[in-house]
Amino acid sequence: MSDERAERIADFVAPLRVKPGSKVRLDRGFDPRFKAGLKKRDGKELLRAGVSLLAEYQERLAAQDTYGVLLCLQALDAGGKDGTIRHVMSGVNPQGVRVSSFKVPSAEELDHDYLWRYARRLPERGEIAIFNRSHYEEVLVVRVHPENLARQRLPADARGPGIWQRRYREINRWERYLTDNGFKVVKIFLNLSEEEQRTRFLKRIDRPQKNWKFSAADVRERRHWDEYQDAFSEMLSATSTTWAPWYVVPADRKWFARICAAAILAHTLMDIDPQYPDVGNAARRELLVTRRELEREAPAGASADPYADRHPSARKKRG
Repeated sequence: MSDERAERIADFVAPLRVKPGSKVRLDRGFDPRFKAGLKKRDGKELLRAGVSLLAEYQERLAAQDTYGVLLCLQALDAGGKDGTIRHVMSGVNPQGVRVSSFKVPSAEELDHDYLWRYARRLPERGEIAIFNRSHYEEVLVVRVHPENLARQRLPADARGPGIWQRRYREINRWERYLTDNGFKVVKIFLNLSEEEQRTRFLKRIDRPQKNWKFSAADVRERRHWDEYQDAFSEMLSATSTTWAPWYVVPADRKWFARICAAAILAHTLMDIDPQYPDVGNAARRELLVTRRELEREAPAGASADPYADRHPSARKKRG
């Protein structure tokens, strides 16, 4: 990280990071309404600055073509995953970002190991991939609803009481493998309170334009609130690592959650610090020849190089 912005962002996201090896209890020390002393009126400008920063570093990431970034978003229903993606990624080049949402697995997906469908959607080098829900569904939904595990048709000796601890280890190793190969993994849990979820569900019912987002299944899942809180707490405790940390983002205030998500992703990219590639002396000589040809093509009365006229610093850099 090379400038003051990086230090400020690192300080901002540090309290959200789950310390590897720590014991997480979501009902203790994680306030879904926390806003770090910020006011909503300042939120738009902060988010705008974060989006601008992301655009700058995403372009460098794509140009360098060495690293890739996988962003995993987890939350309960109405946690704000879709809105976070839409707002945080609003200023980046869509060619360099791919979003994957994982629903109920298909018959083909169930015929493979549980990580197979996620591995197929991993980022390429130079790309940001966003998992809207992720491989962590395999230790969350599948854990809360054992019938989903039964559909995976595992061998009998693989369905024992130690399955969740084994999956935590497998996921940690898989993510370590990815990071060792140049793919950064960053994981965000949008921490929503039970009352705020109830309010958002009612909003989806009361506003006709939001009806399509609501399903009775959402309320059925809400009945498992305590089970999900336990599953999330254990997952965060077991899988926040130095190479792929979890960040718990307070999600009751959507504007603050989006600022946090932008800051966390920007922090990841700034830590990579991707650089534009050096084209080399031979390529630069070829560029000089091409520029002279283009300058000779200038119409009568037109500038030979309009861009350099408008940006004198560019003329100085090229010498």
